[in-house]
Formats: sequence, structure tokens, C-alpha cells
Amino acid sequence: MSPTAHFTRLAHAAHRHGGWTLLELMLAVAIVGVLAVIASGQYTQYRERTLIVQAVLDIGAIESQIGRFQADNRALPATLADLGAGLPNDPWGHPYQYLSHDDTKGKAGFRKDKRIVPINTDYDLYSMGKDGGSVPPLTAKVSRDDIVRANDGRFIGLVSDFDP
Repeated sequence: MSPTAHFTRLAHAAHRHGGWTLLELMLAVAIVGVLAVIASGQYTQYRERTLIVQAVLDIGAIESQIGRFQADNRALPATLADLGAGLPNDPWGHPYQYLSHDDTKGKAGFRKDKRIVPINTDYDLYSMGKDGGSVPPLTAKVSRDDIVRANDGRFIGLVSDFDP
């Protein structure tokens, strides 16, 4: 048997016994890369939904504390600091925002819907969302990611999901 025939026979035997060609390896890496991109996008969306749910739960808990304060003192707290220590920041690290409607001087700061009508009659409680920015009309682009308490507590959620 010639050396060339022997080498060819060994090369074919190595390929039959589990060796990968460069093309097969590149294809496998490309498939893994595509799956990783898809998974990371899904994880980012899942993480964002989780943060929104945490803000909704926090606002509900703060709303309960405000209700207890109001029952004990027959008035709304002037600020969230009146509720005592231990209030959490929102999931994005910003303090929750509160504005009592008992303070008529702040009427311009009340959160408003698309008809420029205040979304609450008692007080506003909200998170400024991921971007950390907010303005009173909910239709403003900077406010669309806020988590709000609206309709006097009958709605707590993402501004973009609120449509009275």
C-alpha cells in the first residue's frame, strides 16, 4: 500500500470516528450564538416585568400604610416621611413619589390623564420608572414608564397600561 493511500484511509477513519469538520464546528457555534441572543432578549423582558411587579407591590404596601396613618390621624400624611422609617426605594433605586391632594398649592403637580384631569382625588403615589423622570401628564413620553396609583387606588400599574 502506498503512503498516500494509507494516509487517505487513516483520514477517512478519523472522520468516521467522531471528528468535526471546520464547517460543522462553525455551524454549531452560530446556532449557539443565535440561541444566546434570543435567550438574553427574553431574560431582559422578564427582568423588566419583574421590576414592574415589585413596584406595584411596593405601592400597594405604601398605600396600606397611608390608609393606617389616615385612620389614626384623620388626615393624610404631608410626606411619605410621616409614615416612619423603612420605606423602600423603587426597584430602579429612586424614592417613591407622593403628593397629597389636601395640599391645594400643589395642584399643578397632580398626575393627570389624557384629558388633563387628575387621576386621583385623594393623593398621588407613584414610581418614576426605569428612566427616573416624570411629569404630571401621563401622556408625556417621560411618564410612560411610570408605575402609578390611579382611580383612588382602583388601578396600580404601568402608565402605558392605564387608559381611563
